[in-house]
Amino acid sequence: MSTPLNLDEEVRLYTNNAERDQYGLLATLFGIIVALEYLERAYVRDSVSASEYSPACTRLLSQYKTMLKLVGDEVQSIEQFMARYRMDHPAALHRIQVGVPATVEHSSEAGPETAKWVAETTQNFITFVDALKLRMRAKDQLHPVLQELVTSYARFTGSKDWEGRSKMVGWLITLNGMKASEELTEEQARQLSFDIEHAYAEFFRSLSGKDDHS
Repeated sequence: MSTPLNLDEEVRLYTNNAERDQYGLLATLFGIIVALEYLERAYVRDSVSASEYSPACTRLLSQYKTMLKLVGDEVQSIEQFMARYRMDHPAALHRIQVGVPATVEHSSEAGPETAKWVAETTQNFITFVDALKLRMRAKDQLHPVLQELVTSYARFTGSKDWEGRSKMVGWLITLNGMKASEELTEEQARQLSFDIEHAYAEFFRSLSGKDDHS
């Protein structure tokens, strides 16, 4: 005689830890696509600014690429994955296919390398801000990251007139004059964070043709 079905019993999608982990990865990928869809719609409606949208979109696209590697052969393509789980998220699909934020895709800066440069500079801004949030204060922690940011930032022809460039170069000089293990004070770190956030906002205003200094 068969065991009666218990309707109150939780239905398990997995039978071992490996399967459980795989379902967890797929759920995370699903969540990233949904988040990207909401972000794209919010940006189109002007519910978020370009300076808020760009780093959030860059981060989600980066997370998507990481998750795609982790799920492996389970996901043959993003289109197949979305069809499998009946996901109707066209804005997210377009952004994933393009691979860069809309601010990069529709940048007013001309040139074949521009999209790549904007994406790299955006990522460098995010990396440096994250370093400060993680309370990194030593020269050997901050100087290489800031140097990479300034290098990518300086590729843009208009950057020589942007206030943010002189601020960041000033901080490079400050860090360069410190010993490797020497740390910024909390007051310096707060000012540096403020200057970087200002430079970041100015960067995107300039790219969208809304720079007050132009």
